[in-house]
Amino acid sequence: MGSLVTLVFALTYVGMALGRVPGLKLDRVGIALIALVVLLASEAVGIGALGAAIDAPTLILLFALMILSAQFGAAGFYEWCAAKITRAQGSPKALLALTVAVSGLLSAVLANDIVVFAMTPLLCLGVRRRGLDPRPFLAGLAGASNSGSAATVIGNPQNILIGQVGGLDFWTFLAACGVPALLALAITYAAVALVWGKELAAPATHDSLPELPPLDRWQLLKASLGTAALILLFATPLPRETGALVIAALLLLSRRMHSREVVGAVDWPLLLLFACLFVITHAFAGTGLAQEAIAALASRDLLPETIAVMAPMVLLASNSIGNVPFVILLLTIWPAPSEGALYGLALLSTLAGNLLITGSLANIITAERAAASGVRFGFMDHARAGVPMTLASLAVAALWLWLTSWMRWS
Repeated sequence: MGSLVTLVFALTYVGMALGRVPGLKLDRVGIALIALVVLLASEAVGIGALGAAIDAPTLILLFALMILSAQFGAAGFYEWCAAKITRAQGSPKALLALTVAVSGLLSAVLANDIVVFAMTPLLCLGVRRRGLDPRPFLAGLAGASNSGSAATVIGNPQNILIGQVGGLDFWTFLAACGVPALLALAITYAAVALVWGKELAAPATHDSLPELPPLDRWQLLKASLGTAALILLFATPLPRETGALVIAALLLLSRRMHSREVVGAVDWPLLLLFACLFVITHAFAGTGLAQEAIAALASRDLLPETIAVMAPMVLLASNSIGNVPFVILLLTIWPAPSEGALYGLALLSTLAGNLLITGSLANIITAERAAASGVRFGFMDHARAGVPMTLASLAVAALWLWLTSWMRWS
């Protein structure tokens, strides 16, 4: 049975690296779900064991944060932000700076995937009406969503998981990761402005500005108050997932919006991917092979407790199997990581996701939403700025972690 579990585990993570099965419309979520079904059908994993394998607090917190982000979406806030950016006066580089700032700051407190999902189509429409090439703005949007989300424990799915596993404090996390995340935003702007300089040199027109979409101020007030209340709750002894769920439940109390609309905006495929990977990696951990591998790495001083080991590891893994699957796998088999290593893992794995379009879900969503809007933002389009921004931001983050003594260099 151990051989079957190992085979299913290996094929699952090959599928995570490929992103889909050639010839089939089967993506990462479908691959993980089929792998789970195989384990259940072969009785390698029992139905009764699912509860122990799935990290319920992480899924609950992620779900609740998606409800909060959906509330901002229901208010039309993301679309309004995108339209405001493209209607702004100034040069194309000024519009790029605004794109990076808005995307980064929103992604620090809201789910970065939802931010790019909502903003990409209107950003494409707006900059094209200004007579500009949308691609550098898409590079800035995706890069900033990843960089900004690295600042907080609720900025992206992998940070949420790391924070839950390590019991990391919201404010301490911000102190450890906020400064390098902010510097990464500046690097994102500089990289895009440099490599897309020719496209950004074209003058922007002001003849056909997009209409400013309506903003539901009452729904926006509810979302803003919910966010403020959630951050305050993080300073109390109440478990983070419980506090977030309370806020989500209160947001569902509405006379204007059916609760089904808000719940329907939750990224259920992402939650399903998390649940499946939790079970698959838990089953693999039960074979003992993972523990043997960790012991072998420890004997060679190759555990990711140092920057010299972790940085190249997350760069390779995040851009092959993806940063979310990698973090789930690593935290399943890594015994007792230090607090500093967890901050390093959150920061470096998030920034590493900017390298290639396959490095993070936010990048993929940006490309797919752009394609649906008639703009091709391909692999090389992303890599032009993605490679330099990632290498520079990782270097800055590594230096920060070392200087602040969160991690040893080697």
